[in-house]
Amino acid sequence: MAARRRGLDDLDRRLLQLIRARPRTGLLEIARLLGVARGTVSARLDRMVADGVITDFGPNLSPDALGYPVQAFTTLEVEQASRAGISAALTAIPEVLEAHIVTGPGDVWCRIAGRDHEHVQEVIDRALAIPGVRRSSTVIALSTVVAHRVQPLADSATA
Repeated sequence: MAARRRGLDDLDRRLLQLIRARPRTGLLEIARLLGVARGTVSARLDRMVADGVITDFGPNLSPDALGYPVQAFTTLEVEQASRAGISAALTAIPEVLEAHIVTGPGDVWCRIAGRDHEHVQEVIDRALAIPGVRRSSTVIALSTVVAHRVQPLADSATA
């Protein structure tokens, strides 16, 4: 097995930019646009997948367009010994878009989506019903200033 390479080179960066900008473009067209062989594109993508740089090729979905226009950030205070069970229970709540164990005044940070404010409250109530969750603190997102992104990191990465 080939050794894992740290960082990205200019071709990797350009390849990532291209597949982010034009995700439905085929490998042959990507190779033509980059001025490299199709096998090079395929090998680079395979390596970046194996190295964990590329984590999926699926479409990004809009909670708003799916009928969940309200987003909130909830910090849960939990019993530390219950974290595994809490993680599993949060995973079972579809409106929990992501959850992270964090440092600071809270223990678990969750981004949730709801149809309206009442639905957000229902989601919070479900989280509070999980054994080991003691309390929550929630803020409602008013607008998105910078959406989740990783491409700027890839753009600034050096080999």
